[in-house]
Formats: sequence, structure tokens, C-alpha cells
Amino acid sequence: MNLRIREMVAGDVPGAAMIESVTFDAPWSERLFAEDLVASGRHWFVAERDGELVGYAGGWLLQDDAHLMNIAVRADARGHGTGRALLSTLIVRLKESGARRMTLEVRPANTAAIALYESVGMRPAGLRPGYYAETGEDALIMWGELEDTYPEDRPPLILAIESSCDETAAAVIMGERTLLANIVASQIDFHARFGGVVPEIASRKHTEAIVDVIAEAMQEAGGALREAGDTRAPTAGEPLDFSALDAIAVTYGPGLVGALVVGLAYAKGLAFATGLPLVGVNHLEGHIFANVLADPAVQPPLVALLVSGGHTSLVHMPRWGEYRTMGETLDDATGEAFDKVAKVLGLGYPGGPVLSRLAADGDPTALDFPRAMMRSGDYQFSLSGLKTAVINHIRHEQAAGREIDVPDLAASFQAAVIDVQVSKAVRAVTETGATTFCLGGGVAANPALREALRSAIEPLGVHVSVPPLHLCTDNAAMIAAAGYHRYLNGDRLGLEADAMPGLRLDVVDPA
Repeated sequence: MNLRIREMVAGDVPGAAMIESVTFDAPWSERLFAEDLVASGRHWFVAERDGELVGYAGGWLLQDDAHLMNIAVRADARGHGTGRALLSTLIVRLKESGARRMTLEVRPANTAAIALYESVGMRPAGLRPGYYAETGEDALIMWGELEDTYPEDRPPLILAIESSCDETAAAVIMGERTLLANIVASQIDFHARFGGVVPEIASRKHTEAIVDVIAEAMQEAGGALREAGDTRAPTAGEPLDFSALDAIAVTYGPGLVGALVVGLAYAKGLAFATGLPLVGVNHLEGHIFANVLADPAVQPPLVALLVSGGHTSLVHMPRWGEYRTMGETLDDATGEAFDKVAKVLGLGYPGGPVLSRLAADGDPTALDFPRAMMRSGDYQFSLSGLKTAVINHIRHEQAAGREIDVPDLAASFQAAVIDVQVSKAVRAVTETGATTFCLGGGVAANPALREALRSAIEPLGVHVSVPPLHLCTDNAAMIAAAGYHRYLNGDRLGLEADAMPGLRLDVVDPA
């Protein structure tokens, strides 16, 4: 998407009035727009996406006081930072023209707009009774000193926290893709002796690690900002100060409830202490945004295959922030099935990566394992039967005293998993008309799966995006990328929010 902000001209009036008419209950007419455009002290800007008018904003300057008169973004263009870009440009122009402060009115129920205004430093200053004549509704007055609250137009800084399973992670992002820090403390060594993640241990280890992980992320981000010459950078050797941040993003589900609570509690406490807005992110959404972070070509409509130790699902994203789960596993997740087969073979934990490395040297046609739900006609998955068939084969061969060719077994098992997932992914892309396909989750690191999806989907003319290996496993960089989009869209998580271990991706409102 190519977004351009420019001054409004007379030829833009019909387009602005059209957006106005479908946005507000008492819209401005074309005549009002045309008259105000040429009135003294007025400043108007429009947003163009790929040459098409998608939004506008206007302000009135009287001496050193500015008033936001009107701002709107077309519904299908929201969620990209268009409103913030318009508001930022208008504020800069008003400041250049001598404005020192700005006021505006907004409906108290319009939380998305309020969040946008707060993001540039505006604060509630009272109510204007009966302001909206068509409904008799009061208006919330917001006010801000422009020099103090909005010193310059610059990309927001967001701290992200991830603690949904067995990695304690923190990241700082500037704007959409500039990653300043990405710190991960893994607990794998603590859980390996038990052959899997122990929730109580995970929660305790998060508690022990989270302060140091966030401190390291802020230290690293401070150094990165200094190198970039950003005015928000701390002095040499000092960490980035929390006051320099624009928001805090945090994973609030799905995951292990005890693990989620640690990250969420820290994020809520930090938001309360600093007054920074809190943005809730779905962990699965984060895995999709790992692709967005690394690949600027990723755009909706897209289909994502999310495969990890806890999830296996196909998701359709027709627009930014809108999700429909097309199908998911009815039993075992992909990573879970890999780990269980590896455990029976004595490959340790986590055994999935070991199994996939062995598969590279094996024959995928050596053993004929079932392709469960390959022709089910839907997008559901089932891995329990395949896992059982493989384990039964292993035990049968062991009981008969025959040596198992582990690479052949690994390759045959892996092929049975991949064949089903590729088949359903191809059908999902074709049915939805998606122009992009994304792979996400820990199993996205599997080389055979990555190559099979590319080979099957790219010939359809669909862009295939797979995340770099360090963004496949759980991390906070992907949460920061998703949090950035939600922050610009005005999404906020209340301080009363609870961790949601069973949170579905289809639920897009964190409130």
C-alpha cells in the first residue's frame, strides 16, 4: 500500500464528502467542505492510497489556538496508520503556523478515536453537554500543548512482551519494521528432563526472568536509537527510558494460563505506572506478523498456515486485523505429534527438530503412513491417528527385534504430515482468492514443509512468505509487529483484562 498525505484541493471535495456521508450521522455537505477549504486559518489534508482518496483531516487556527474540525478514514483503509498520518501532518502544519495548543470534541463512546488522539498527546479536559444535536449526546473535550505533547512526527516506539509458553521474551520496535531489540530467554533445558513443558515450572521461570529480559531489551534498544541518531535515545550506556515509549504490547492468549499471567501482569503494572497505552495481541496473530515484520510484500487478502507445538490451523485474513479460522486440528498439533514420535524413538526433547534433520537423509516413500483427512472436503486436520500408526510401527519392529531405519521412518512420517497440509493450503488459497500465503509457528522452521509449500503455491501466482528461522519460534518481535498495527488502529487492552488461555484468533477485539 502506497500512502501519500497532501494538501486538500477543490477537486478532492466530492471524495471527502462521500467518505463523510458514510462515516457520520450528521455529515458535512460538499458545500460546507468547499467553503471551509478556502476560509481563513483553515488547513486541510487528504490521504491517498495508491492514488485513491481514503481519508481527510482539517484544522482551524486562531492566533495560537488550534481546533481539530474533522477527520475521517474510509472503512477499508483503517488499520494502516492512515488516521495517525493525517493527524500528524495536520499537527505539524498547525505548529508551523504558530499553534501552541489544540482542542477537539469526540464522542465518549468512540474509543478508537480517543486512543488515536491520546497517541499524539491529547488528554480529556471535560464534557460539552448536548454537543451532538442529532442525538443530544455530550462531547468529550480533549486538549494538548503541542510543543510538550507532540514534539515531532516520528514512528512510535513499542515495547512488546511474550510469555505464552516456555520463552520469556521482550522486543522494542520503531514503526512497522525497525526492530531495535529482540531478547528471548528459553526454558528448554529446564523442561527437557521431563520430556515436555511443565506449566508450573514455566510460570516460575517466567517470574525469574522477566525483569532482566525487559531490562536487556531496553538497554539494547537505547543503543540502537543512539546509533540511529534518534532524539529519544538515552545518553551513552543508559537503557531506553520507559517514558520514550508510545505503547506496550503484550500477549494475552492463547497459551498456558500461568505463563500468560506473568507477562500480562508485568505489562499492566508498567502501563499503570507510566500511563502508556496497553495493546493486547493474540499469540497466533503474532506468528502471522512474523512474516509482515520480515517481508514488506505481505499484504491481505492472505491465507496463513500456523503450525506449532500447540496449534495447527489454516486462517484467512481478508483485511488487516480480520481473521477467519478455516480449519484446525481436531486432536494433536503438528509440533506435538513430531515430539511424541521423537520421544518414542528416544531422540529427546524437543525432538521435532531432530526428527526433521534425520528425515533429510531418509526416503519419504519407504513407509506408507496414513494421510488423515486428506480428502475430507474441509480444512480440518487430525494427527492423532498418524502418530499412533507410527508409534505402533516402531513398537512392532522393536518387538520383532528388527532394526528401525530412523531416517526412513522420519522422512515417511514427515511426508504424511506435509502432504495433507500442503493439499489443504493449496485449496484454501484457491477458494479464498488470496494473493499471499504465510507460514507461521515453530514448525515453520521445517525445511521440507517450507519447500513443499513454495513449490505448490508459487506456481499459482501467489506470493509465499516464510519467516526467518529466528522468528519461527516464540519471540516478542512478532508481538511487537502485530502490536504496532493494533496500536495504530486504536485497539487498547484494559487494565482489568485477564489472561485468556483459550483465546481464538477469530476474536479480534482485545477489550
